[in-house]
Amino acid sequence: MNSENKNTISNGVMLNAYPDSIGHNLSDTVKMLQNEAFKDVFSLFYVLPTFFNSDLDRGFSVIDYNLNEELVSKDDLKALENLNIELKFDIVLNHLSVNSPQFKDLLKNGENSKFKDFFINWNTFWQGNGKLNEKGIVIPEDQFLNKLFMRKSGLPILKVPFPDGTEKPYWNTFYQEINYHKITIEDVLTIEGVTKNEAKVIAEKVNIAIENNLKIEDIDFENFNKLKGEIIQIVHKKRTFLGQMDVNAKSELVWEFYEETLAKVKSFGCKILRLDAFAYLHKEVGQTNFFNKPGTWNYLDRINEIAKKNDLILLPEIHAEYGVNLHDEVAKEGYQIYDFFLPGLMIHTLETASNKAIITWAKEIIEKGYKTVNMLGCHDGIPVLDLKGKEVNGIYNKGLLEDSEIESIMETVINRGGRVKNLYDPSGKKISYYQVNATFFSALGENENKLLLARAIQLFMPGIPQVWYLDLFAGKNNYEAADKGGSGGHKEINRTTLTENDIKQGLKKDVVKNQLQLMRLRNTSNAFLGTLKIENSNENELHIIWKNNNEFAELKANLTSNSFTITFSENENIKNMSF
Repeated sequence: MNSENKNTISNGVMLNAYPDSIGHNLSDTVKMLQNEAFKDVFSLFYVLPTFFNSDLDRGFSVIDYNLNEELVSKDDLKALENLNIELKFDIVLNHLSVNSPQFKDLLKNGENSKFKDFFINWNTFWQGNGKLNEKGIVIPEDQFLNKLFMRKSGLPILKVPFPDGTEKPYWNTFYQEINYHKITIEDVLTIEGVTKNEAKVIAEKVNIAIENNLKIEDIDFENFNKLKGEIIQIVHKKRTFLGQMDVNAKSELVWEFYEETLAKVKSFGCKILRLDAFAYLHKEVGQTNFFNKPGTWNYLDRINEIAKKNDLILLPEIHAEYGVNLHDEVAKEGYQIYDFFLPGLMIHTLETASNKAIITWAKEIIEKGYKTVNMLGCHDGIPVLDLKGKEVNGIYNKGLLEDSEIESIMETVINRGGRVKNLYDPSGKKISYYQVNATFFSALGENENKLLLARAIQLFMPGIPQVWYLDLFAGKNNYEAADKGGSGGHKEINRTTLTENDIKQGLKKDVVKNQLQLMRLRNTSNAFLGTLKIENSNENELHIIWKNNNEFAELKANLTSNSFTITFSENENIKNMSF
């Protein structure tokens, strides 16, 4: 395998935001970046996928990869180009929305659809390897079912209506949303023999159940129970649903779609393409549905060939325990990797005033030559599962932290208002925590000195530093948004939209101005194009030096007092910053 790509990108600082994270649309973010306070701060911008047309999971349920004209214009893209800011986008390899042209064609034309095999019919996939239950769903044999890695409680399916009146289960690994709508007396009167008064009683029972989020199947219709099947049919006809439907990568139509999409994002100015959920793409009976081998590698190679034709650099997104060593496998093939280990390590480092774990990881990056994109906060939460050890082939590989240390991080962040996301087994039982959702500022106890030190350490770590817009402005947990989002709303705690006035007031705060100062140094100093050395120090200190010929930048931090100094060269002069 060879991921070599002659295309090069900036090693500067990367902004991360939705098109409407600031103001109303991307032009408001562009306006902010044109402000003198942001001059030379960013070289890259990771724009999240509401950039495209989408309908669920805040952009990751893509309808199509055309510009979302409510939020983005071609003028915005030109303005970013004029600011010398390169772009990073997502392609959501594993799934598309139920509202995508492909899935809508399937719903309209059923077995006669051109896209019949574009998505994965669950029952067809498992045919001969399981038993049909009373709901018409194939339950795979235990030997196969137990290998599945679940992202939500229950089987990863969504039953969808076909033109012939039947419902068929389609593979749906991630989010789905089913909405039931009230029925009318006229709807019930379509049942033969029902009077107007009877229809009124039935409609009232159904609508009360819908108001209270009760299952229609559980209603006791008393004298009308014999009509229950027909009543349920009426209710189902009026329901609406959203879902991220897994695509069938064994279909050549899917690969034609990838070809078109990569050419399209290149035309928008894309330089880095993050492969969202790619490790779930390859599915095979008898194998896990997460990064099975060699199938996943074969797909990654094939995507990379398309990327090279379009001068795109791929960034595969993988969440897995450190002990599995997937990060090492992907990096050895020459791919950039996400440093999902840094956020949890940073919290551990600052809360324990110990440099041991973070230095261990930094030295691994240096020694193995990993090309990383690192971060603190992001749209998706603070990963913790990634830090764990794991038993592989009977041998336990240690994690970057002990389980007790990871639990301590979780407890600390939750006590400061964080929300938790878990993983499940096929029966719906929780098997592991996955991530904790909080702003990074709130995760640090809303301590400005800790946030500033965390930013300084991030900027001195190897890799491209990615900065979540809300962390830059020391954003706090948004509990109202998280509660309003319901059971799946935990991520909204860290997605507050900032107004023009929020930006104006934020730029008056030292914690914001100081971060911008640090980021400008990281973005412009040639020292960070050189080599990194970690000096020996006491456990409660960090001493990191970047050097490139005669240019250097040096960080000396005290993890107990959360104070630090940076000494650097600029135009043959030596300068200092103290915080």
